Formats: sequence, C-alpha cells, structure tokens
Amino acid sequence: MDIILEKKIILTEILSAETDFILQHVQQNKLITDRDYRALKSLPQNTETSSGEVLDTLRGKGEEACQKFIVLLKQQCVLEQYPGLKDVFPDLRQGLGVSAPETPPQDPDHISKINEYRKSICFTYKNVEEYNSGPGENVLLADRYTELLIVERNRQQREIENEIRFRGEHHQQVLKTRASEANSRITVDQLFRPYDDKNVPKAVILQGNSGHGKSFTAQKIMYDWASGKVFKDLFHLVLHLKCKELNEISEANSLVDLLNYSPSFTRETEEVLKNSKMEVLFLIDGFDELKFSFEKTSTVPPKDPSTKAPLEATLSALLKGFVLPKCSLLVTTRSTASDKLSKLLSYPKRFTDILGFTEEGVKEYFQRFFKEEQLANKAFDCVRKNETLYTACFIPVICWIICTVFREKEEKGTDFTKELETPTSVFVHFVSILQEHHCQGLSQPETLLMSLGQLAERGLQEHQVLFDEKSLSAAFPDNQTTKNNPFLCKVLQRKEVKQESMYSFMHLSFQEFFAALQYLMLKNEKEALKKLRKLLGNVKRFKPVIQFLFGLSNKALHSHLIKQPWPSIQAHLQKWLLNLLKSGVNEKDMLHLLHCLYELHEDEFVRRAMGVWGKIKLPYITLTRTDCWVLLYCLQCCPTIKSLNLRYNHITAEKLRMLQPALSRCEELW
Repeated sequence: MDIILEKKIILTEILSAETDFILQHVQQNKLITDRDYRALKSLPQNTETSSGEVLDTLRGKGEEACQKFIVLLKQQCVLEQYPGLKDVFPDLRQGLGVSAPETPPQDPDHISKINEYRKSICFTYKNVEEYNSGPGENVLLADRYTELLIVERNRQQREIENEIRFRGEHHQQVLKTRASEANSRITVDQLFRPYDDKNVPKAVILQGNSGHGKSFTAQKIMYDWASGKVFKDLFHLVLHLKCKELNEISEANSLVDLLNYSPSFTRETEEVLKNSKMEVLFLIDGFDELKFSFEKTSTVPPKDPSTKAPLEATLSALLKGFVLPKCSLLVTTRSTASDKLSKLLSYPKRFTDILGFTEEGVKEYFQRFFKEEQLANKAFDCVRKNETLYTACFIPVICWIICTVFREKEEKGTDFTKELETPTSVFVHFVSILQEHHCQGLSQPETLLMSLGQLAERGLQEHQVLFDEKSLSAAFPDNQTTKNNPFLCKVLQRKEVKQESMYSFMHLSFQEFFAALQYLMLKNEKEALKKLRKLLGNVKRFKPVIQFLFGLSNKALHSHLIKQPWPSIQAHLQKWLLNLLKSGVNEKDMLHLLHCLYELHEDEFVRRAMGVWGKIKLPYITLTRTDCWVLLYCLQCCPTIKSLNLRYNHITAEKLRMLQPALSRCEELW
C-alpha cells in the first residue's frame, strides 16, 4: 500500500491517459470485485479523478492486492500502453519488467526481440471478433473470456451418459462433481505441470466439442503468455498456428513459412526460434479442421524449420517431433479427431477435456457480457426458469447466443423477461452458427441435418445416447462426415482388453431437437405425415421431440434451417392439439400441451387454443420454474381465463411471483 501512496500523484497522472485499459486489467486479474468495477466504470473516464479512485480502491483491498497491482503495472502490455511507468519503476529501465523464464536466453538481442514479439501479441490478441461482428467491430477479450471446466481424468461410460441425460439442476450438479479435485480438474496454467514421476508432458491435447471455447482459450493463452501471466517460467516463446487458415495453403511450405502467416511473427522472431537454447511452445488450434489424413506419405519428413515440404509433411514433422524436437506442443481439437492426433504425438503427453461452464461460469459470463450487475442477474434468472436453456448454457456459444439476443431486446426497449427465447429458437441459432463456421467440406447442409435426425430418432427409440461406429457408418456413409461432424462428440470406452469409439450428441436435448427437425425435412409430404401420426400416437415416450416439433413449426424459425418445410406438418400439429383440448385431457397431458404452445410461440393460435380450453386444471402437480414460465406465457396470450386450478401442487412464493402478472386474468383461481 505504501508504494501506491508514495507514487500516487504520478501514477494518477499516467493512468488517467486511458483509465478503461487499466480498469479492464485490474478486473481481469480479480484485484477488484465486479461491483467495484461497475462503480469505477461509471465515473468519467480518462480523468485523474477516475484513475485516483482506482488506486484508492486497490489500497482498500490490502497489501497483497497492492503488490499484485505493482506486478501488473510492470507487464509488457501495460508498459506499452503507459510508457511513463518506466520512469516510475527504475528497474524497468534495464528491461527487467517483462516476465520471462527463470533461465532467460543469454543474448540480450534475443531478449529485446522476444519483448517486441510479446508487445505485438498483446496488441493483436487483446480483442476478439464475435460471430456477428461487422467490419472493424470487436470486443475486449477480457469482457468475454470466462474460465472453463477442464478435466484430465477419463470418465466412465455411466458418467458420460449422466452428463448427456441429466437436465437443469441435476446437470449442473454433475458438472460440480466433475469440478472437484477427485475428478482431476485442471486449469490452463497447470497444463504442463509435471506428473507424479516428475516427467513434464511434451504434448498436451486440449479436446472440446464445437462451441465449447477451444479457440477462445487458445487466444487467451497467447495473450496471457505475452502479458506474463501463464507459462512465464516455462517458455521463452509461444507460437500460434491456426489450422483453419493453413487449409488455404496448397503449395509446399517450411515451418517458418507457416509461422509467417501470423502478422506477429517477424524475421527477428525467426532468428530467436532457431536458437537451440530456447524453450518453445507451439499452440496449434483446430487440428480437427485440417483437410488431410496424416496417413503415410512418400515425402521425407523435414528436420529443419526452413526446409520446404507439402503442408501435411511439415505439420506431421512438427507433431511427431522430427523438426524442433525439443519444443512443446499444445493442440486443440474436437473429440472426433483426438485419437488420430494422439497417435501422432510423442510421449509423455497429457489429455484434457473441456466440459464447458459450471453454473458459476455461466453467472460470470453473464456478468462480463452485460457489465451491469442488475441486468446480468435479470438475464440469468430468466434462463434458470427454463430447464432446457439452463442445461444448454454449459456450452459457451449457447451463453453467447442467449446474451446477444437479450441485449438486442434490451436495446430495443423490449422487456426480455416477457419475451424469453424458446429452447427451439436458441437451438436453431446454435445449429445455424455451427453450419456457417464449422461445417466446411461436409455434405450438403440439409443432407447432414437429415442424417443427424435419423440417427437421433433411432437412438431415442432404442433408449440410446451413445452410438458405435457401425451406427455412425449407417447414418453417414461418407466417413469424412463422421470424422468432422461438429454436432457429434466422440468418446473412447474400454471394452475388456481393447478400446471402442463411441459417439453422442452434446446433450440429450440436442438429440431430441435433431429427431424433431427431420420431420420437416423429409422429401415426401405423405411420408412425413405418416411418420408424424405414428409419433403422435406415442406421446408419452417422445414429449420433448413433439415440443421441438411445435417450435420448429414457427414460421419465423424454420426458414433458418429448412428451405421448403411442409405446411401440412404445422396444420396437422395444430389440429391434433385442438382436438385433444376439445376431447379433454388429464393434468399431466395438459402441462405437456402448454409446453407445445410455448414452443410454437404464435400468439394468435395460442389465444385460440386457450379459448377452447377455458378451464386449466393442474392440481397435485409440482410445477417447476420452467412450467410456471410456460403457463405465464400462455395465460398472457388470453384476455381472460375462466378458471385456473393450482390446488395441492406445493407452489412456492417464488413461483407465485412468476405467475402474478397473469393471475388477474383468471375469473376463478383455486
């Protein structure tokens, strides 16, 4: 605290040039709370008043926070933003402010070149483009990146099935169990920690399914290394290769040529790379996106980073350790390609798996996205009221979709608590994003979705969430579609003395969604109606599929995925529902029909159906938060309701508050 007080006047002046920058870094390093951040953010920026408040807030956090703040001020990306800090801390004039390995390279020229490279990485990687970013639009990495749940232990089949099948609170409880030490949770800075036998892994596989944040994590690692926050005692140099970009290369290239595709890699960096004393890490992002197979080739693998060879041979040489054998590797990939990758890498190697966000991670993501605590809590509470959405939020890109839609509604002045997205609409957005950004080189979109739907339906009919290679081959005759399918996950399971590859959808709810989607994609309308009648004759087993079918019948939604859906499907669904209402239904079926109306989300038809209903009886049924949200929507579509019976269903005060806006429409309330 004394050093901040001693240098407060000069620090206040220097930091006032760009207070938002230091504020972002202070929050990112968790030196202040989110509440502190919002309070400081509300002050007039780029003034000595605001920078002084930042310093005073830090002094109030105690000695440890102040010491961490001083370390932060000496990081290269901060020094680049505030050059005057070098005059505040004399030790920085000798170049000691940049975090470096404990055994730095002896050549002072190399130190200077590495520092320049770090500066460039900090500048290039501090911002991130989102899926909907326009030209020149980006956000700070610190405003989006949230720590992911990464585990090292291989899970058993029963554990994986629980992750796939469980929903809502039960699903989050499973993730909390995985986050415990017994399940070998591992953080990014521990990826290269030694094993019990003291061996340090030469290669680390960071596996994750589509939309789980692999590339985001790769960018965060690059930025944090350049800022001196991770691997500072392990690697002098960290180099980034993006496989999606490498796919565009057709001619022969050396490893150095490939690195030159990065704007941060310069001739000076190349000179440092060739220094044999260097500890170098290659971060290879998106191995699964590479177009070639890495099967045996006639090309002799290059052993010099400057030797040109076909792209497949150059990358194979790097992965197998033929070129730069002392370097370390960190490779991200989808699960569908992890076993192929593992065969290329040398021992010792570590296998890790990104499972997504825990509940705390979802909350933190909402806070970072919205910044305003009240708005973030409001959005998070809305999501918790819908079990399917709440479950899907463990996937980072689902969180982004929901937050983006919420923000758009808020900017338009719409109360998103009254216009919560249906699970169907969020899943449609999710599939559309994966189609656009992760399906390059696969079969036609409608063919792919149709095959997924048939596989999903077959699994539901047989109570199956894990599929073997034979099932996949039947669904996808094109082997490449199986390997690169972004909608499927791959797990290796021990079967006695051998391993067997099994596949699944990301969650049971996605399997149900794809099973519903195929009904609208069948080429023969009569066949589609025949299948639909059969499905509606077995409602009890396929309620979630029927609910998704109603959602996909919404005219505003199905156009995102289906060119020409059959209008007779929607007409038949609506006729079926109205006939059930007229003939009378029991309480449990009544709740299911309310969910169908909610997913359809066409107010005029919902109003018509509720008019046929007249009296809603839900006694002796314990309503979930999701049920209450659905009931609220349906009630609000009607001018009046004759009767609502909620007797003996143990409704809580929280759930009554959810229903309160519509209860005044009920002529009778039991």
